[in-house]
Amino acid sequence: MDGDHRQEHNGMTTAATPQPFSLADAIRRAAIVALALGTASIHAGLGGLLFTLNAVGYVVGATAMIAPLAIASRFRWVIRIGLAGYAATTIAAWAVQGPFYSTAYLAKAIELTLIALLVVDFVRFDGSPPAMIRRAMRGILTVG
Repeated sequence: MDGDHRQEHNGMTTAATPQPFSLADAIRRAAIVALALGTASIHAGLGGLLFTLNAVGYVVGATAMIAPLAIASRFRWVIRIGLAGYAATTIAAWAVQGPFYSTAYLAKAIELTLIALLVVDFVRFDGSPPAMIRRAMRGILTVG
């Protein structure tokens, strides 16, 4: 799985040396996958095209979080942001149109927990969002 790719350089955090993937990292990653699959199951059980597609999106995100492919590992930060954004969009859409019943509240609690764990995973492996943006901008500026 992913290693942590952060290293201090002149007081700045940069991508470099992988850290070992710890037991806590594995448990957090398993929880992320379980939560994504849990909300996928809820949405799949509701029927209808929109709920089914929502469920498929969560299954794809969960799979991408653990895919043992080099490209998935390299771009796991994009997957984390995408899955968190997907969950946030699902919550926002529900807030606008409902339905407001107990299973929906359970799904939203799962999605909020999923977002929180994705944020922790992002910070653990990619550093703070501002540091990640600075690294991306440096990469873009040094390419040309």
